[in-house]
Amino acid sequence: MSSTIPFHETLDLTLCGNMGRVHRLCREAVTLAVEPLGLTQSRWTVMIHLHHLPLGATQQALATSLGIEMPSLTRTIKQLEQQNLVIRQVDEHDKRSKKLYFTDEGIKLLEHLKELTSDIKQRLYAGLSTEQLDGMAHSLVQMEENARRCIASLSGDK
Repeated sequence: MSSTIPFHETLDLTLCGNMGRVHRLCREAVTLAVEPLGLTQSRWTVMIHLHHLPLGATQQALATSLGIEMPSLTRTIKQLEQQNLVIRQVDEHDKRSKKLYFTDEGIKLLEHLKELTSDIKQRLYAGLSTEQLDGMAHSLVQMEENARRCIASLSGDK
């Protein structure tokens, strides 16, 4: 009796490897689309993540959201400040912490960035039904939860 190999086992990379490759391709598509705005990958990514955090988010909260270290983030924030897109203000409750805000110019650019990324999303989702996208989204959320639990158990909850 022959057994059918599940499709996800026939991929040239593991399923996680394919997700990584697709992520890089999607990120590259957005980067090319927003290049005329003067935004590099690190800058547009910071802007999108900052937009999704509460107003006046700290640099540390943003670094955590991005999954990067503070020195890398600080460099990108300085570049966004030089472009007059964000400002840093010392937190009045914790002088060691800095809060981030979009400038008026940053808000305008963010709106344009969101329009461009929305267009790219539609192009990337072409040929997929809402049901397929929802199923993929649910699966990704579950895999993320599983990965976090796996890491916690392997690291001994350090």
